[in-house]
Amino acid sequence: MLIKNTIEVDQPIDEVWEFCQNVPQVAACLPGAQLNEELGPDHYAGKVGISMGPVKMQFAGTAKVSERDHENKTLVIDATGSDEKGQGQAALGLVVKLVPTAGGTRLEVEQDIELSGAAAQYGRGMIGDVSQVLMSDFAANMQARLDAMSRGVGADQIQGARSASGFAIGLRAAWMALMRVVRRFFMPYDPSRI
Repeated sequence: MLIKNTIEVDQPIDEVWEFCQNVPQVAACLPGAQLNEELGPDHYAGKVGISMGPVKMQFAGTAKVSERDHENKTLVIDATGSDEKGQGQAALGLVVKLVPTAGGTRLEVEQDIELSGAAAQYGRGMIGDVSQVLMSDFAANMQARLDAMSRGVGADQIQGARSASGFAIGLRAAWMALMRVVRRFFMPYDPSRI
């Protein structure tokens, strides 16, 4: 399933691109994620913990930068992992393209996600909503990290994002789903919202 998100940060594109070169630092902005072992150049091992409703999963896996296009400011990362309790597997193809804006930088993020096992039981809508919630938290954490680094705080002194709370994610995703239903029934049809 392909999920697209857009993130805006206040820093100029060159500063954000430099930040994105340290993949474990970027991963630390995602709630529940950490890349804590370097397996080789641009190849990392780590964990991602997430809760979706009653299902709590801790994925262990690897992430590898498969393409780094400095000229077009595009980064491609492939990641795979398995739930530590054997409840499922996940694969992610991630493409991040940086675009300069008047106020900073826009990150255009495409996530091609493949899930099996317990995580796959959720529909596209729920997974999309959870992804949107996580990307919103990621954007806030990335902005805070970039701001701290602009003030001279070292990357190793900045705490990573807290683990994703299943209740909070579920509540925010349910709200998004409810708003989608309300828009369908009570607002004029707009095909761009589909």
